[in-house]
Amino acid sequence: MTATAPPVAPAESPGRLADNALGLPSVLFCIVTGAAPLTAMLFNVPVAVNGGGWATPAAFLIATVSLTIFSVGYIAMSRRVTSAGGFYTFVSRGLGRVIGLGAGLLIALCYMVFVGAVIGVMGYFAASTVETFTGVAIPAWVWMAVGLAIMSLLAWFHIELTAKVLGVMLVAEVLALAVLSVAVFVQGGAEGFSAAPFNPAEVFGNPGALQIFGTTAAGIALFAAFWSWVGFEMAPNYAEESREPHRIASIATYGSVIGLGVFYMIVSYAFVTGWGLTGSVQAVSDQLNGVVASAFYPLSDRFVGGWLTVVIEILAVTSSFACAMAFFNTANRYLFALGREGVLPRALARTSKHRSPAVASLTTTVLVALYCLGFVLYDPSTEGALTKLGTWSPLLGVLGILAVQALVCVAIVRYFLTTGRDGFRVWSTLVAPVLGCAAMVGACYLLVDNRAELAAAEGVPFITLLPYVPLVIFLAGVVTALVLRARKPAVYAGLGHFSLTDPELDTPQEVVA
Repeated sequence: MTATAPPVAPAESPGRLADNALGLPSVLFCIVTGAAPLTAMLFNVPVAVNGGGWATPAAFLIATVSLTIFSVGYIAMSRRVTSAGGFYTFVSRGLGRVIGLGAGLLIALCYMVFVGAVIGVMGYFAASTVETFTGVAIPAWVWMAVGLAIMSLLAWFHIELTAKVLGVMLVAEVLALAVLSVAVFVQGGAEGFSAAPFNPAEVFGNPGALQIFGTTAAGIALFAAFWSWVGFEMAPNYAEESREPHRIASIATYGSVIGLGVFYMIVSYAFVTGWGLTGSVQAVSDQLNGVVASAFYPLSDRFVGGWLTVVIEILAVTSSFACAMAFFNTANRYLFALGREGVLPRALARTSKHRSPAVASLTTTVLVALYCLGFVLYDPSTEGALTKLGTWSPLLGVLGILAVQALVCVAIVRYFLTTGRDGFRVWSTLVAPVLGCAAMVGACYLLVDNRAELAAAEGVPFITLLPYVPLVIFLAGVVTALVLRARKPAVYAGLGHFSLTDPELDTPQEVVA
């Protein structure tokens, strides 16, 4: 009788995540909670009003159209490449390994910055809400530490558990905003209904912003709009853990972009209608001057009742936690992908017994903690968690992700003109990516040009140097790729080329870490 070695349990094999773990609803929960609808509205609508006045719904309309066009080519690419590498993999396939690695390091940094930013927002809401209800003042940094610890624990377990937690939080915050919006519309708002807030031309030189603030800044309005969608592109990052990844990626991406767009336009229009056109700008001015904690709270008090305001205050904490958790998961998967390919230490590709990216998760925890610690040392106040960590960081992250999205558009065009020639389509793989690239480049310019006003921190080194940080990280990735090409050609050959179904080879591929 011949003895045979026992098979290695799949959960213990490095370099592979749990397959068939997520269905369409779970992937949607992971994506949409990254956008954090309630936090996006409470935080970003006032920012958008500050720049574009009562034309904020139009800013969300512009972003919806731009990101939908971008998604056309993005989905075409995701049908060809299935990997946790997301943007990194797509750029590598279309523009080569050198540029791809630059994009990979940059996008991994962006998502870790997003985690830190939203943890700061969560810490602020948690500290202020607890103090309001109990009178006990606990510093925001304590809540930030608690939130990061819980995220790390959840990340150790099966991704489906995380998706369920995120799903419950998402449903609650969407319902709260829906109740407020319906109440405003049923009661006719403050001055009735107007179509003017949906006119894109009103974003530029809005009379309401000029009257109250004395100036307008379309870049600020569009930044707030695009920031509200960060994370919509996560579907391909969960492809390895999804059932029917190609179908799910398509539905989840389009569903999140268009669904969130419609929802954001409805809620922002309810905000403008509830206050009235000029009144909405004045309400934001009052919030910025500390008269009210949030311009949304008086609306919920007036049109629904104090109970909804209390619910929204609580959900502001859970919503920001869910958002940070979604970004945390995506950052893990970028580190996992880079570790699996040998760019970063291969230990990052080790998984837990639940087939989660355990080492990558722990690494993300440490890096995010150090990033947040820097801001806490700079300004340990509860307000600082929101106005500095929660406001300055998104500028860096959004700039980086918009730049990478522009690169992805170029990569899509080149990929389908070369390797994927058989899948070339004029609209989806040429025209749409070109238009998407133009939109992303324009948004980057407006963000950089308005960064001092956005941060309300002119002359601060973090803001002054902000445009150069993504460039430095990108070039670091480029140099790393060139070094690997010269010294470790075998590792270089695998950059951005792990895929469960690789059309270039037409066979399943797996890189063992």
